Amino acid sequence: MAGSKRERELARAKYERQSTKRAASAHRHRQRVQMVTAVVVGVLVVVGVVALARTIPSASGTTAGSASSTANAAGAICEYRPHPTAARPVTAPPTTAPTTPATSAVDIVLDGKTVTVDLLRSKAPCTVSSFVSLANQKYFDKTPCHRLVKSAGLNVLQCGDPTGTGTGGPGYDFSDENLEGATYKAGTVAMANSGPNTNGSQFFIVWKDSQLPPSYAPFGTVTAGLDVVQAIAAKGIKGGGEDGAPAKPVTIDRVVPAG
Repeated sequence: MAGSKRERELARAKYERQSTKRAASAHRHRQRVQMVTAVVVGVLVVVGVVALARTIPSASGTTAGSASSTANAAGAICEYRPHPTAARPVTAPPTTAPTTPATSAVDIVLDGKTVTVDLLRSKAPCTVSSFVSLANQKYFDKTPCHRLVKSAGLNVLQCGDPTGTGTGGPGYDFSDENLEGATYKAGTVAMANSGPNTNGSQFFIVWKDSQLPPSYAPFGTVTAGLDVVQAIAAKGIKGGGEDGAPAKPVTIDRVVPAG
Protein backbone atom coordinates (compact mmCIF):
# COMPACT_ATOMS: atom_id res chain seq x y z
CA MET A 1 0.00 0.00 0.00
CA ALA A 2 2.80 2.32 1.04
CA GLY A 3 4.67 1.34 -2.11
CA SER A 4 1.71 2.19 -4.28
CA LYS A 5 1.38 5.60 -2.62
CA ARG A 6 5.07 6.29 -3.21
CA GLU A 7 4.75 5.28 -6.85
CA ARG A 8 1.78 7.61 -7.30
CA GLU A 9 3.75 10.50 -5.77
CA LEU A 10 6.71 9.84 -8.08
CA ALA A 11 4.42 9.63 -11.11
CA ARG A 12 2.70 12.91 -10.18
CA ALA A 13 6.07 14.65 -9.70
CA LYS A 14 7.24 13.38 -13.10
CA TYR A 15 4.03 14.57 -14.70
CA GLU A 16 4.42 18.01 -13.10
CA ARG A 17 8.02 18.26 -14.33
CA GLN A 18 6.96 17.31 -17.86
CA SER A 19 4.07 19.77 -17.73
CA THR A 20 6.41 22.52 -16.61
CA LYS A 21 8.81 21.72 -19.46
CA ARG A 22 5.98 21.67 -21.98
CA ALA A 23 4.66 25.00 -20.70
CA ALA A 24 8.14 26.56 -20.91
CA SER A 25 8.59 25.17 -24.40
CA ALA A 26 5.21 26.52 -25.48
CA HIS A 27 6.09 29.93 -24.05
CA ARG A 28 9.37 30.00 -25.96
CA HIS A 29 7.52 28.99 -29.15
CA ARG A 30 5.00 31.79 -28.70
CA GLN A 31 7.85 34.26 -28.23
CA ARG A 32 9.52 33.05 -31.45
CA VAL A 33 6.24 33.31 -33.34
CA GLN A 34 5.69 36.81 -32.01
CA MET A 35 9.22 37.84 -33.00
CA VAL A 36 8.86 36.38 -36.51
CA THR A 37 5.46 38.04 -36.89
CA ALA A 38 6.90 41.37 -35.80
CA VAL A 39 9.75 41.05 -38.29
CA VAL A 40 7.38 40.11 -41.12
CA VAL A 41 5.07 43.00 -40.30
CA GLY A 42 8.07 45.33 -40.16
CA VAL A 43 9.27 44.16 -43.55
CA LEU A 44 5.79 44.57 -45.02
CA VAL A 45 5.60 48.08 -43.62
CA VAL A 46 8.99 48.96 -45.12
CA VAL A 47 8.02 47.44 -48.46
CA GLY A 48 4.80 49.40 -48.38
CA VAL A 49 6.65 52.64 -47.64
CA VAL A 50 9.13 51.96 -50.45
CA ALA A 51 6.29 51.18 -52.84
CA LEU A 52 4.58 54.41 -51.89
CA ALA A 53 7.84 56.33 -52.28
CA ARG A 54 8.07 55.05 -55.84
CA THR A 55 4.59 56.19 -56.75
CA ILE A 56 3.85 59.31 -54.73
CA PRO A 57 4.33 62.37 -56.96
CA SER A 58 7.44 64.37 -56.10
CA ALA A 59 7.36 68.05 -55.32
CA SER A 60 8.02 68.70 -59.00
CA GLY A 61 4.76 67.00 -59.90
CA THR A 62 6.37 63.99 -61.56
CA THR A 63 6.64 60.48 -60.17
CA ALA A 64 9.83 60.08 -58.16
CA GLY A 65 12.50 58.56 -60.35
CA SER A 66 10.64 59.17 -63.59
CA ALA A 67 11.76 61.07 -66.67
CA SER A 68 11.21 64.83 -67.01
CA SER A 69 9.11 67.06 -68.82
CA THR A 70 5.42 67.26 -68.62
CA ALA A 71 3.75 70.46 -69.75
CA ASN A 72 1.04 72.25 -67.83
CA ALA A 73 -0.49 75.70 -67.81
CA ALA A 74 2.39 77.15 -65.79
CA GLY A 75 5.07 75.66 -68.04
CA ALA A 76 6.98 72.42 -68.25
CA ILE A 77 7.47 70.26 -65.17
CA CYS A 78 11.11 69.19 -65.01
CA GLU A 79 13.01 66.68 -62.90
CA TYR A 80 16.66 67.37 -62.15
CA ARG A 81 18.06 64.23 -60.57
CA PRO A 82 20.96 64.57 -58.09
CA HIS A 83 24.32 63.28 -59.26
CA PRO A 84 27.11 62.42 -56.80
CA THR A 85 29.68 64.98 -57.97
CA ALA A 86 29.66 68.52 -59.28
CA ALA A 87 32.48 70.22 -61.16
CA ARG A 88 31.39 73.48 -59.54
CA PRO A 89 28.88 74.00 -56.74
CA VAL A 90 25.53 75.16 -58.12
CA THR A 91 21.86 74.98 -57.22
CA ALA A 92 19.58 72.89 -59.42
CA PRO A 93 17.09 74.86 -61.53
CA PRO A 94 13.44 75.30 -60.54
CA THR A 95 11.27 72.31 -61.36
CA THR A 96 8.87 74.43 -63.40
CA ALA A 97 10.36 75.79 -66.63
CA PRO A 98 8.70 78.48 -68.76
CA THR A 99 7.80 77.55 -72.31
CA THR A 100 7.40 81.15 -73.51
CA PRO A 101 8.73 83.18 -75.14
CA ALA A 102 9.35 80.51 -77.75
CA THR A 103 12.97 81.62 -78.01
CA SER A 104 15.27 83.80 -75.96
CA ALA A 105 18.82 84.75 -76.83
CA VAL A 106 22.12 84.44 -75.00
CA ASP A 107 25.66 85.43 -75.89
CA ILE A 108 28.39 82.84 -75.43
CA VAL A 109 31.61 84.82 -75.34
CA LEU A 110 34.59 82.74 -76.52
CA ASP A 111 37.98 84.41 -75.99
CA GLY A 112 36.37 87.82 -76.28
CA LYS A 113 34.29 87.01 -79.37
CA THR A 114 30.54 86.61 -79.23
CA VAL A 115 28.39 83.74 -80.43
CA THR A 116 24.68 84.56 -80.15
CA VAL A 117 22.29 81.64 -79.61
CA ASP A 118 18.51 81.58 -79.70
CA LEU A 119 17.34 79.16 -77.01
CA LEU A 120 14.36 77.01 -77.95
CA ARG A 121 12.19 77.34 -74.84
CA SER A 122 9.02 75.91 -76.35
CA LYS A 123 10.76 72.79 -77.68
CA ALA A 124 13.29 72.10 -74.91
CA PRO A 125 12.10 74.03 -71.82
CA CYS A 126 13.86 71.93 -69.17
CA THR A 127 17.14 71.98 -71.10
CA VAL A 128 16.96 75.74 -71.63
CA SER A 129 16.02 76.31 -68.00
CA SER A 130 19.08 74.35 -66.88
CA PHE A 131 21.40 76.16 -69.28
CA VAL A 132 20.14 79.59 -68.23
CA SER A 133 20.33 78.67 -64.54
CA LEU A 134 23.94 77.55 -64.90
CA ALA A 135 24.81 80.70 -66.85
CA ASN A 136 23.22 82.91 -64.18
CA GLN A 137 25.27 81.13 -61.51
CA LYS A 138 28.42 81.75 -63.60
CA TYR A 139 29.02 78.03 -63.92
CA PHE A 140 30.36 78.45 -67.46
CA ASP A 141 32.56 81.49 -66.74
CA LYS A 142 36.28 80.91 -67.44
CA THR A 143 35.80 77.31 -68.50
CA PRO A 144 37.41 75.55 -71.48
CA CYS A 145 35.88 74.17 -74.63
CA HIS A 146 37.71 70.90 -74.24
CA ARG A 147 36.87 69.04 -77.44
CA LEU A 148 36.90 69.76 -81.15
CA VAL A 149 35.78 67.23 -83.76
CA LYS A 150 36.58 67.59 -87.47
CA SER A 151 35.54 64.61 -89.58
CA ALA A 152 33.52 63.78 -92.66
CA GLY A 153 30.30 63.38 -90.69
CA LEU A 154 30.85 65.16 -87.39
CA ASN A 155 31.99 68.75 -86.86
CA VAL A 156 31.43 70.13 -83.37
CA LEU A 157 33.00 72.20 -80.61
CA GLN A 158 32.17 70.79 -77.17
CA CYS A 159 32.13 72.91 -74.01
CA GLY A 160 30.48 73.13 -70.59
CA ASP A 161 32.80 71.09 -68.37
CA PRO A 162 34.72 73.28 -65.88
CA THR A 163 37.23 70.46 -65.32
CA GLY A 164 38.14 70.34 -69.01
CA THR A 165 38.27 66.55 -68.86
CA GLY A 166 34.97 65.74 -70.53
CA THR A 167 33.67 64.05 -67.37
CA GLY A 168 32.50 67.02 -65.29
CA GLY A 169 28.90 68.04 -64.67
CA PRO A 170 26.72 70.24 -62.46
CA GLY A 171 25.76 67.69 -59.80
CA TYR A 172 22.46 66.73 -61.42
CA ASP A 173 21.19 65.24 -64.66
CA PHE A 174 17.93 65.37 -66.57
CA SER A 175 16.04 63.71 -69.37
CA ASP A 176 16.19 64.22 -73.12
CA GLU A 177 13.92 66.64 -74.96
CA ASN A 178 13.22 67.63 -78.57
CA LEU A 179 14.69 64.48 -80.10
CA GLU A 180 11.92 63.60 -82.54
CA GLY A 181 13.17 64.43 -86.03
CA ALA A 182 16.30 66.09 -84.63
CA THR A 183 18.99 67.05 -87.15
CA TYR A 184 22.34 68.66 -86.59
CA LYS A 185 22.88 71.32 -89.21
CA ALA A 186 25.53 74.00 -88.86
CA GLY A 187 24.53 76.34 -86.03
CA THR A 188 22.73 73.71 -83.95
CA VAL A 189 23.47 73.82 -80.22
CA ALA A 190 22.74 70.52 -78.46
CA MET A 191 23.46 68.65 -75.25
CA ALA A 192 26.34 66.20 -75.01
CA ASN A 193 25.59 63.10 -72.98
CA SER A 194 26.85 59.68 -71.93
CA GLY A 195 23.66 57.86 -72.90
CA PRO A 196 19.90 58.39 -72.85
CA ASN A 197 18.64 60.88 -70.25
CA THR A 198 22.07 61.82 -68.87
CA ASN A 199 22.15 65.52 -69.73
CA GLY A 200 24.12 67.79 -67.42
CA SER A 201 26.11 70.88 -68.39
CA GLN A 202 28.14 69.80 -71.42
CA PHE A 203 26.94 70.99 -74.81
CA PHE A 204 28.26 71.28 -78.34
CA ILE A 205 28.02 73.78 -81.17
CA VAL A 206 27.76 72.29 -84.65
CA TRP A 207 30.01 74.41 -86.85
CA LYS A 208 29.41 72.40 -90.05
CA ASP A 209 26.51 70.15 -91.04
CA SER A 210 26.91 66.87 -89.15
CA GLN A 211 25.39 63.39 -89.27
CA LEU A 212 24.28 62.23 -85.83
CA PRO A 213 21.44 60.01 -84.64
CA PRO A 214 18.64 61.96 -82.91
CA SER A 215 20.09 61.24 -79.48
CA TYR A 216 21.36 64.67 -78.43
CA ALA A 217 18.82 67.24 -77.27
CA PRO A 218 18.90 70.31 -79.54
CA PHE A 219 18.11 73.40 -77.48
CA GLY A 220 19.44 76.35 -79.47
CA THR A 221 20.45 77.80 -82.82
CA VAL A 222 23.39 80.11 -83.53
CA THR A 223 22.06 83.31 -85.10
CA ALA A 224 25.34 85.26 -85.13
CA GLY A 225 28.99 84.38 -84.60
CA LEU A 226 29.12 80.93 -86.18
CA ASP A 227 32.22 82.19 -87.96
CA VAL A 228 33.87 82.48 -84.53
CA VAL A 229 33.49 78.73 -84.00
CA GLN A 230 34.52 77.97 -87.57
CA ALA A 231 37.71 80.00 -87.06
CA ILE A 232 38.48 77.90 -83.96
CA ALA A 233 37.96 74.74 -86.02
CA ALA A 234 40.24 76.07 -88.77
CA LYS A 235 43.15 76.14 -86.31
CA GLY A 236 42.87 72.38 -85.98
CA ILE A 237 43.18 69.84 -83.21
CA LYS A 238 46.04 69.48 -80.79
CA GLY A 239 48.38 66.75 -82.04
CA GLY A 240 46.50 66.49 -85.31
CA GLY A 241 43.76 63.95 -85.91
CA GLU A 242 40.02 64.38 -86.05
CA ASP A 243 38.99 64.47 -82.38
CA GLY A 244 40.69 66.09 -79.42
CA ALA A 245 41.44 69.35 -77.67
CA PRO A 246 41.51 72.43 -79.91
CA ALA A 247 45.05 73.25 -81.11
CA LYS A 248 44.58 76.73 -79.66
CA PRO A 249 42.93 76.55 -76.23
CA VAL A 250 39.42 78.02 -76.16
CA THR A 251 37.78 79.58 -73.09
CA ILE A 252 34.20 80.60 -72.42
CA ASP A 253 34.57 84.03 -70.84
CA ARG A 254 30.89 84.15 -69.87
CA VAL A 255 27.35 83.33 -70.97
CA VAL A 256 24.97 86.26 -70.63
CA PRO A 257 21.62 87.44 -72.04
CA ALA A 258 22.11 88.73 -75.57
CA GLY A 259 22.28 92.42 -76.29
